Amino acid sequence: MKKLLLLLSMLPCLHSLAQTTEPTYAEKLGYPKGKKVLIIHVDDVGMSYESNQGAIKAIREGVANSLSVMMPCGWVPGFVHYWKENKDIDAGLHLTMTSEWKDYRWGPLAGKTNVKGLTDSEGALWRSVADVVKNASPNEVETEIRAQLERARTMGFEPTHLDSHMGTLFATPEFLERYLKVGMQEKIPVMFPGGHNTAIRGEEKMIAERFEMTQQVGKQLWAAGLPVLDDLENSSYGWKGPENGDKSEKALQKYKTAKYIEAIGKLKPGLTMVIMHCTIHTEVFPHISDSWPTREGDFLAMIDPELKKYIEKEGIVLTTWREAMARRQKVK
Repeated sequence: MKKLLLLLSMLPCLHSLAQTTEPTYAEKLGYPKGKKVLIIHVDDVGMSYESNQGAIKAIREGVANSLSVMMPCGWVPGFVHYWKENKDIDAGLHLTMTSEWKDYRWGPLAGKTNVKGLTDSEGALWRSVADVVKNASPNEVETEIRAQLERARTMGFEPTHLDSHMGTLFATPEFLERYLKVGMQEKIPVMFPGGHNTAIRGEEKMIAERFEMTQQVGKQLWAAGLPVLDDLENSSYGWKGPENGDKSEKALQKYKTAKYIEAIGKLKPGLTMVIMHCTIHTEVFPHISDSWPTREGDFLAMIDPELKKYIEKEGIVLTTWREAMARRQKVK
């Protein structure tokens, strides 16, 4: 997810609104007071073989602990077959309304005739969020959300949570409403920063009048029986690599690990989702996307012993969407 959203980009930086005297959602879920509680989350699973392997290895060999799957993409069966033998993995849906790459593309699961506004001249989903906003209706967006959930369930894959590829479902109030609606109706946790939002407000340079809206949405999700994020760390896609241009594994790992340590160090206590994209190295992936250095760097950081040491030294608590939901179900 590249930008969290037009909608949240208008939120104010008024710290007086942050309700600092209120317990965090992490505390409400029973996590220790004053602790940073992280869901270290890998996006874009199912997009490619490299994405599947990067996510799986980041969890099995590193500190990542959650992921989400792009259901319209070609390598979804490859991941789901693995997941059926490894159901301990915290796996959600990366709800996908765009198909951004030049030569590697995918279409809507609802079918072009049912969601004409979501498809371009190649029969694929639009490449940009702006094109989705311009052409698609909220009804079409909801139809596609439900089609992606239906494919997962048809495959025997019940997701632990929902989130949004490229932030498209946050791009208009109407899209956001449908995203939240499906999550609440289906009793599936949704990625939404409804707490103090310290990191995401800084990353998105939030100004103006909408911070109270996120607080109200957070309360609505909580009242619906779902866990709520206190914050979102979403800056890793912008970490392109060392300034000297060195894209060796050693250089990428050192650079990305330092970036994650810096970002995590700035987080405030509460339940925060840290977003990244992990791929292993192959000769093929650079032909899919020129984002390979940041994605390989994310993977290398996740398996770096130095990052694990930092997390342990700082007493940071790692959790998953599954555990957060289980805790929420125990709270009256």
